[in-house]
Amino acid sequence: MDAATAVPLHPVAAEALVAALADGWADPSRLYSASRRAQQLSEAARAAFADALGVRPDEVSLWSSGTQAAQAAVLGGLLGRRRQGETLVHSAIEHSAVLHAAHKGQSIEVGVDRLGRLDLAAWDDAVGRPGVALASLISASHEAGTVQPVAAAAEYCAEAGVPLYVDAAQSIGRAPVPPGWSMLSASAHKWGGPPGVGVLVVRKGVRWISPYPQDDLYRPGATGALDLPAVVAAAASLRAVLAESRAEAVRLSALVDRIRERVAAAVPDVEVVGDPDDRLPHLVTFSCLYVDGEALLHALDRQGFAVSSGSSCTASTLKPSHVLEAMGVLSHGNVRVSLHRGTSAGEVDRFLGVLPGIVADIRKEAGM
Repeated sequence: MDAATAVPLHPVAAEALVAALADGWADPSRLYSASRRAQQLSEAARAAFADALGVRPDEVSLWSSGTQAAQAAVLGGLLGRRRQGETLVHSAIEHSAVLHAAHKGQSIEVGVDRLGRLDLAAWDDAVGRPGVALASLISASHEAGTVQPVAAAAEYCAEAGVPLYVDAAQSIGRAPVPPGWSMLSASAHKWGGPPGVGVLVVRKGVRWISPYPQDDLYRPGATGALDLPAVVAAAASLRAVLAESRAEAVRLSALVDRIRERVAAAVPDVEVVGDPDDRLPHLVTFSCLYVDGEALLHALDRQGFAVSSGSSCTASTLKPSHVLEAMGVLSHGNVRVSLHRGTSAGEVDRFLGVLPGIVADIRKEAGM
């Protein structure tokens, strides 16, 4: 139940990976027949990504992770627009990868409301200021699940002449991403592809300069050899996931609704966060007062449930979630549950059956 971090490999991805390991091992830049076959696989994968995302193949670049793709978008977008300014406008709930890139230069942070939704009036004011080079907005909160008003934010960016980068790692394969953006990134292991594949789309007309040293064979994307079998598997799985996405969204959204309702009713002193309606279909976060999040995570793990506590990108630091703090909700004792195609209704019911007792035991041990 931690699909927001990584999803088990989709069966289509597994099949494609095995086939590509046998057929895509060669260097695509060479001239012999095995390399030409690898080049064909590479081009077909890029075309599949482009078709899935509704863009041109030459707008797609491939990276070694979603984090690298996200940071390349921010750093390369700022570098390409340095004549216009040096400031990045971003929401307060961006993934930490984007926030770390933002800290390399000047930035303006725009807040969210208690449901985790962007303050559009403040966004409009921020992107219209002098010296703003780029704006960054996550498509949907990776922690609270709230879907962001990307289309409206994009309109304000267009009026100000500022490109908009969208981190769509949680949305791709789950929910449509509205148009209007200039750059978009995604991560294959979030939709059921293998880890180690990040996708970055830079639309034509957007000035982007690689922030990294290049090799002798310059091409947009990460330097060095591409993990072609993983790329092929990622493209194949994305196509399969999108074909299933509408039915899965309905099924998972109903399970998440069950979690939201039952947790609020069965666990005292709990706060279920995020927008109850305008949200990702597979994700819910709730915070339990008087409960240590790490203790709750370990207790659930002993019962066979893998969940996340704290922000997925900062849990190892033992710091409170910056996303929940920005929303102004309870940021300790939180659990993020995120479901995938392999999660059954029976598993959700068993989780809801053991959770109240676990929370009560932890509170009792703490003297509450």
